[in-house]
Amino acid sequence: MRRLLQIVPKLGVNLYGKMVAKEIALSKADRGTFFRSGPKQHNRAKWSHKTYNGWITLERGVGEVVTAEIQCLAEQHQWQIVQAFIGWLDRHFGNVIVGINVHYA
Repeated sequence: MRRLLQIVPKLGVNLYGKMVAKEIALSKADRGTFFRSGPKQHNRAKWSHKTYNGWITLERGVGEVVTAEIQCLAEQHQWQIVQAFIGWLDRHFGNVIVGINVHYA
């Protein structure tokens, strides 16, 4: 089972760009639990989690809305990746996010 998150930023905020920049900064400082695991693509990224066997596919959408598809090989750990990702968003971007919608697919 996968989870789809729709992250809505405040008007005029390039949330996807900020997220990618934060992941790069944390990676360079050897911190953080998410890391890029896929090839570089325009307006798309694939991140994996250091502890849990899963990944997140990010995509910049219309109006700077970011769509995140979270998948996990071990279904019992999926909630942990979702929790880690939402926590990461809240810690670093809580002041620029209007809402997060979760879809169970």
